[in-house]
Amino acid sequence: MSAADLATVVFCLAGAVFYLAGTVGMLRFPDILCRLHALTKADNLGLGLLVVGLLFQAATVAGALKLILIWLLALVASSNTCYAIGRHALERDPDHPRNDDDT
Repeated sequence: MSAADLATVVFCLAGAVFYLAGTVGMLRFPDILCRLHALTKADNLGLGLLVVGLLFQAATVAGALKLILIWLLALVASSNTCYAIGRHALERDPDHPRNDDDT
């Protein structure tokens, strides 16, 4: 097993651990905002670690750039989706403590 293969395995396993942690957080936390926080933070880091692991296996620079672009697009999409879900949850629950802010 080469050093690149070993690095791929290590980074991909670390990414899988973060995905698992995000999933456990999503299932265990009490409200939607806590669940969103756990899920997005862990999944973004998990995807980043998976991409780093796969970069060691990229045959060309173009392939590596495509992986990075996919990761960046997923970051943008997940943050926008998280914002939309969180905003909708706050609008549906007028008694939520976050709605007491004057900002």
